[in-house]
This record gives sequence, C-alpha cells and structure tokens, in this order.
Amino acid sequence: MSLIAFLVDLHLLLAQTDLAGNFEFPGGVRAFTGLTMLVHMFFAELFVGFAIAAPVLQAWGARTGSPRMDRLAHSMVRFNVLTFSTGATFAVLFLVLLVGFYPRVTEALFTHFFYLLVIAMVSVILSLWGMYTYYYKWDRYSILNKRRHLTLGFTMGAFIWVWMVILTGIDTYMTTGGGPNATEATEGNIANFGTALNGIFNPMFVEMILHRTFANLSWPAFAIAAWAAFMYIRSKTEEDRAFYDWSTSVGLTWGVGFLLAQPIVGFAIAYAMKLAQPANPTDPTLTGSYERLTQGATSHLLYVNLILVVGLFVLSNVAMYMGAGRHPDRAGRRPIQFFGLVATVAGLYSISPLAQVPFLYMRYIMILIMVLATVGALATYLRGRMRFRYGSPGRSYRVVLLALGILAAVVALNMGFMKSNSRVPYTVYNQPDYTVEPEQPPKGFGR
Repeated sequence: MSLIAFLVDLHLLLAQTDLAGNFEFPGGVRAFTGLTMLVHMFFAELFVGFAIAAPVLQAWGARTGSPRMDRLAHSMVRFNVLTFSTGATFAVLFLVLLVGFYPRVTEALFTHFFYLLVIAMVSVILSLWGMYTYYYKWDRYSILNKRRHLTLGFTMGAFIWVWMVILTGIDTYMTTGGGPNATEATEGNIANFGTALNGIFNPMFVEMILHRTFANLSWPAFAIAAWAAFMYIRSKTEEDRAFYDWSTSVGLTWGVGFLLAQPIVGFAIAYAMKLAQPANPTDPTLTGSYERLTQGATSHLLYVNLILVVGLFVLSNVAMYMGAGRHPDRAGRRPIQFFGLVATVAGLYSISPLAQVPFLYMRYIMILIMVLATVGALATYLRGRMRFRYGSPGRSYRVVLLALGILAAVVALNMGFMKSNSRVPYTVYNQPDYTVEPEQPPKGFGR
C-alpha cells in the first residue's frame, strides 16, 4: 500500500472520531502539538549544529595539530549519539499528533511534497549511517585513516543539512502559501514534483535557510560554552580544567561569530514575508503572516525576542571582556570594554521607548551599531586569543556563559514558535480548508 493511500484510509478512520474535541490539555490541541515540536526542535537544532561543526573542528585540529579540537569534536558527536533517540521520539510523536489531530492538512502536505519527503528521509538515513560509523570507528579511523574518517563526518553534516533545507522549504511554504507567484496546488497537480518544487522555492526560502544554518551553528556553540563552564566545576585534573576552559572560548567565539548575522538575516526574513503577501488595495482589512507577525498578538513575541537578542549581544560582550583576562598582559580588555559599552548602549536604546526618536528607523540604526560594535569586540578578542592561558576561569565568567547558553536556547525556541504562530489561524497560509480550530480566519484574511 502506498503512503498516500495509507494516509487517505487513516484520514477516513480518524474523521469518524472527534479526537480534538475529546482531548484535554492546558491550551488544547495546538499547545500540546506545539510543545511536542519545541522539545524536538531543542534536540534537532543541537544535532544539526554539532553534526556540521564536529568534522570541521576535527579537520581544523588535524591541520593545526591540536588534540583539543579532536577531543571537542568527539564530545559533540557523542552527545548526538546519546540524545538522538530522544529527539527522534518527539519527532515521531509530533507526526502522530499531526495525523491524529490534523489528518486533512497532513494528507495534503504528504501528497504535495511526497517525493521531497522521500529525499529528506533518505538524507536522514545517510546522515545517521555517517554519524554512527564516524563515532564508532573514531579510535581506529581517526589515527590510521584520517581522510576516510573526516569523509564520514562531513557525510553526516552534509546530509543532515539537506534534510534541514527540505523541511525548511515545506515550513516556509506553510507560512507564505508559496508566495504570490506560486503554482496553485489542485487535484490534478498536487502530487506533481514540479509543483512541489515551486512551493519549496518560495520568497522566504533562501533567507530562512541562511537564518537556520547560522542559528544552528550559533546557539549550539553557546551551549558548548555553557556545558564546558559547568564541566569545569567537575574537573579533577589540570589537563581537564585547561580543556574545558579552552572549550568555553571556542564555543563563545563560534557563538558570537554566527550570532552577528542573525539580526540582518532576521530582517531579510520579515521583508521576504511581506513581499510574499503584498497588501490588497481593494481590501484594506486583508491581513497575512507579516501583519500577524508585526501587528497582531505575535508582535508582542517579536518585541520579547528583540529584548532577548539584545541580551545575547550584551552578555556576549561581557563574556569576551571577562575571557580576555586570560591574556598574560590582559591586552585587549580596554578595546573590548569600549566596544561592549557601545553595543550595550545601542542595544538598550533599540528596545527603549525612545527607539523611534528622532526618526522612525532609529531602532534599526541602533541595532546595526550594536552588531558592528560586537564585531570590533570579537576581532579584538580573537587577536589576543592566541596567547591565552587556560585553566583558571573566573566564577563570574562561567556564570555569564551559563546564562548565555540558556538565553540562546530560549531565543531559538521562541523564534520557531513566533514564526509558526504568524500564520494562525491557518496551518497552510491562505488555505481556508486548513484552519486551526477553534479560531476562524479574520475578515479578509483569505483571498
């Protein structure tokens, strides 16, 4: 029996049972389904980030002769091996909930993107093959055949990135409806591969790929810094203390480096969302995902997220200033202090009630200044990092890193929730047949 036929039969069976109406959970069906997805996202984002970064670190270590790089890469892959089953469990549960509570939209999406979903599943299988072979052959291949071992590692990262790209395309299709120039999915072409590709390459697709790639390398890097700060407390030997202290510096450097692009790419996503659903001059009440994001209930989440992002930049500058104290001459702390103060003042101004004074775009100028000042702080930090002496980080520095890791995770999860909530009440934007009960589309929302 084909997957499409199976879903049709399952839909007919579930249609006879009012699952959503009989399901009791705080917030209802949407809250339970969303919570399940958020838990999966937590592990999935770490998995993608570590899968991409681990072979890069190992290759870098092989080139520079640093055994610490090899050890950190091994720790990252080990985390993926140990936690994959947890993330996969919530992924399967999420799929079960979709089929059970939203059989109509699930059937439509699986039919429309069937071939792309097959490619995504094959990519996951190849990535897992690369991961387990990469991990369990580590002791042998990393010494006797480094090139083959790195090939396995890059296979793991490349195929899980392909999986992320395909699911991002489907996700952005659900948010934009494919954009104003999308080919309409009808009964005659809904299973057509070309129509599916047309939906994947929607106006938000490229921007969201960049955003998720950078995000999946940024917040997992902050997670490494937080993990290393915690593990330092448990270290028994000087070698371990030096390794975990060094790991906090690597995580902080990578985290800040990829964080710098996020505000710019984030604005590009919002602009692409706006272009995907242009205003209708004949119906001023028409609203879409962009309006939901910037004007509706979700706009409060957007402002909260801006506050959290500013917090990430401020804490990153504080961590770099404290971490620069490892330099034997404490060189570079004064410039980092200056850049950090500029970034902090600009960031706080951007979220203050004066953000649009003296003119409308002052908020965006302040955010740009915050980003550029952080670039200066990071460049100064990297310049002095070659002479750092690792092994005795301060307690305040470790507390800041722990706060950074937690805050980065909250930002990542809130971003996903905010984007998905922007298309409510639709599960697929502008498709009245696929509404999220019990809400009804506002006046003029569909067209």
